[in-house]
Amino acid sequence: MKLLTCILTLVVTVHGAPAPEPHYTFPNIIGTAAWADVRQWTGYEGNGPILDVSSTDIRCNKNGDKNFAKGTTTIAAGSTTGFNANQAIFHYGPALAYLAKVPDGKTAATWDGSGQAWFKIYEEHPTVANNALQWPSYNAQKINFKIPAATPSGEYLLRVEHIALHNANQLNGAQFYISCAQVTITGNGAGTPGPLVAFPGAYKNTDPGIHYNINPPVKNDYEPPGPAIWTG
Repeated sequence: MKLLTCILTLVVTVHGAPAPEPHYTFPNIIGTAAWADVRQWTGYEGNGPILDVSSTDIRCNKNGDKNFAKGTTTIAAGSTTGFNANQAIFHYGPALAYLAKVPDGKTAATWDGSGQAWFKIYEEHPTVANNALQWPSYNAQKINFKIPAATPSGEYLLRVEHIALHNANQLNGAQFYISCAQVTITGNGAGTPGPLVAFPGAYKNTDPGIHYNINPPVKNDYEPPGPAIWTG
């Protein structure tokens, strides 16, 4: 027993505390409780990513088109909002955000998010330092962005996405960390959001923003996948 205790002590002393798990989820909009208005997708406990951009799971994570949240959060057009991560974002890659207006006859708590309805409102671009791409979201625990002031009022799904690119030099190697929140946007916005895309459909696994080598020698030519940002 004494020998075993000594061995365990030596292991802890040499190796220290366990390294943090590099995977993560986005369980809540900033200022709300976890999974109150964000859809609690199947397997969230494992923090794992989506790999297949042709699956319906690319929309709101695994079964996120079916696992509706109980609540809906109100956000004013023109305000800044965002998502908390359950731990720091330990992968290199861009954060993106999309909105999709709920069609007539549906609510944010009953709509699956299908069809040409999604428009991009935020994306990150890297800088280069020390022969590496540097991302604003790296090691952060929240992703903030602005809801365009011209966004028409109504119920929406708000989708956050972080794309981990450390294995993206291999086809189907990019990892997608996704959550969808159910929101009501208020204000007097009268814009026409677009271009509109569908998930799945907006991405291909061969898109240069998905199949991309971030390893040295680094080129500062990275462009996130998907449509152009709608700013209103």
